[in-house]
Amino acid sequence: MPKAKIKRLYLIPILSKALDVLELLEQNNSPASLEDVYQKTHISKTSVYRILKTLVHRGYVAQAQNGQYRLVSRPRRLRFGFAASSAEMPFAIAVTQSITAAAAASGVEILVLDNRYDPDVAVQNAEEFVAKRVDLVLEFQVEEAVAPRVAHIFKQADIPLVAIDVPHPNATYFGVDNFEVGFEAGAVLAQHALRKWKGTADRVLGVGFSEAGSYVQSRIAGAFDAIRQRLPEIPGDRYLQIEGRGMRAPSQRAIAEFLRVEAKKQRVLVAAATDSSALGVLDAVRAAGREQDFAIVGQDCIPEVLDEMRKESSAVIGSISHEVESYGPRLIQLGISLLRGYAVPPYNYVRHKVVTAETLGAEEKAG
Repeated sequence: MPKAKIKRLYLIPILSKALDVLELLEQNNSPASLEDVYQKTHISKTSVYRILKTLVHRGYVAQAQNGQYRLVSRPRRLRFGFAASSAEMPFAIAVTQSITAAAAASGVEILVLDNRYDPDVAVQNAEEFVAKRVDLVLEFQVEEAVAPRVAHIFKQADIPLVAIDVPHPNATYFGVDNFEVGFEAGAVLAQHALRKWKGTADRVLGVGFSEAGSYVQSRIAGAFDAIRQRLPEIPGDRYLQIEGRGMRAPSQRAIAEFLRVEAKKQRVLVAAATDSSALGVLDAVRAAGREQDFAIVGQDCIPEVLDEMRKESSAVIGSISHEVESYGPRLIQLGISLLRGYAVPPYNYVRHKVVTAETLGAEEKAG
């Protein structure tokens, strides 16, 4: 006689436990403490704690100030709008990838629109977010002049706003401390001059992004301050700011013009507001055969700049990592906290670190 088949139950144990917790809160119809849930479900206290925290994070359960938990009826999935600065800029692409991955992991729906480095498009996108009735907007809009208008659109619609890297009125700020990362870049450039050029340089260039406003431009101010502190003998008239719009092609054209006007051979330290600008500078000096006379430090640590640092002959000697992988998780959590009514700081700074050929090589050997 053939054996009877045993029907397998395709169950997920931790999901079953989470449902036990939800059903208990529903049956109680009143707030319960962690200890109450633990005693009544007989699930390990660690698992109960993690289940409750996950349910709070996803909006199924609310936690009161006294630590007790209660069921929230029919939670609605949160929907965030994210306005990317440009789908063509490497750092912006990395930010978008980080945010979309974190949103998926947190159960947040994300609507992504591309500002295309265009203020008019940024305004259109803001209006579309309002029309689509998103709960909150993460705005990566790089032109300071249009920031008040974009912020006003969201204020009128009563939509909370988080501004990335460029402050907006009435918005919670998230991004780097721009002066500080600029200062770190200047320190790397000064150290290079001390080690390679006997502590001097003929020119110090800041390739900036004036349209992003004074806050982002302070990356250049910070770099200049660090160099002045360490190389005080470089005259003030040797410092020059050049507009690069944070982009590769405009930066390349600006430096090509600089080299045409100042044709004589001279050693030049360059602080670039972004890595894309740093690569534009590199393109110009390579085309002119002047790479050995330049030292360039950028911001963002995009992959192409890291590849340049691995080359012994490259003029790109460093970049400041803004730890882009942390943007998504922190921004999604910041948005959820704002919508849940938690107190958050007005300025939320990301971690950053200096990356040079030496530190990159050491990390890769250790890895």
